[in-house]
Amino acid sequence: MSGNKIYTFDLELNWDLIKQLSELDTFGGSWSAIENRERQGLRELKSIATVRSVGASTRIEGSKITDDEVELLISHLDVAKLEERDQQEVAGYFEALDTIAEFYGDFDIRESHIKQIHQVLMKHSIKDAWHKGNYKQHSNVVLASHPDGSEQVVFQTTNPGIETEEAMRNLIAWHNTDTETHPIIRTALFVYDLLSIHPFQDGNGRLSRLLTTLLLLRQGYSWIQYVSFEHEIESRKKEYYQVLIECQRHRPGENINPWVNFFLDCLNNIQHQLMKKIEYKGNAGSMSIKEKKIYSYIESYPGSQSGTIAGKLGIPLPTLKKILAAMVTKNIILKHGIGKGTHYTTV
Repeated sequence: MSGNKIYTFDLELNWDLIKQLSELDTFGGSWSAIENRERQGLRELKSIATVRSVGASTRIEGSKITDDEVELLISHLDVAKLEERDQQEVAGYFEALDTIAEFYGDFDIRESHIKQIHQVLMKHSIKDAWHKGNYKQHSNVVLASHPDGSEQVVFQTTNPGIETEEAMRNLIAWHNTDTETHPIIRTALFVYDLLSIHPFQDGNGRLSRLLTTLLLLRQGYSWIQYVSFEHEIESRKKEYYQVLIECQRHRPGENINPWVNFFLDCLNNIQHQLMKKIEYKGNAGSMSIKEKKIYSYIESYPGSQSGTIAGKLGIPLPTLKKILAAMVTKNIILKHGIGKGTHYTTV
């Protein structure tokens, strides 16, 4: 199919892209009925998603905090005791996400609101007090942090000052006046360009994921709050940076298809995960206590091996292996690899 110019980008409207959009919209169309039917279970899923989103989004930027530590921190949040940077970032992300969940209808897309969200995001970070809620004053580059501690320059960003201010004004004006582009595509392009501009001194990656949730909620995709978009990005972090590099190196006027395809694939994946979680909630009554414990552990620690699960849950390894095999057969969990490399994830 032919290419299109959307904002400053080239986008080829291929059948794969159209198929992914169709699947997302079909699911969105049936969501209201699901939401009414599953209201009780969805409250629990939202709590789980919040913890996973906060943990994942801060870890993408180099934090070492675990989901268990995140859950403990936000359930007993004491601002006076936020001494470590990781804790400060978790508290800020949680409060920003909570603010968006409650007031997204009031947050239209304007500079003042984006700056307000950034200010909430950075409010507990002592190191970032000087720049929170204000556009950057110094040049910044996007660095990818690797497990071995090394860093890689992902791309150069827009110069501070007038160039950043104009770029943000143009982006927001385009987003608010484009009535033809599909809302999910518009969201994908807005987030991508925000990352390209990198308008704030720090926190741009976290802000981009918060704005993804805000934009989707405002456009009626309310199911996004029950799964973790951030966790999906974390699990595909290498691919995430590779796609950004692939597009950014041809800036300006770049072909945006690799990023849009990645963005839609992430949304489709978490939408399927949400349906599986809802199905699990419906079948939970038929699961044994041990199966529920095992499922919950694997959900929190995907990729766990049988020995680790047995040790953490205090279940004898032979017994655990039998239960795992039965859960795989019932399609409750998935088995990956063979021999010593065998590990498990939820469906």
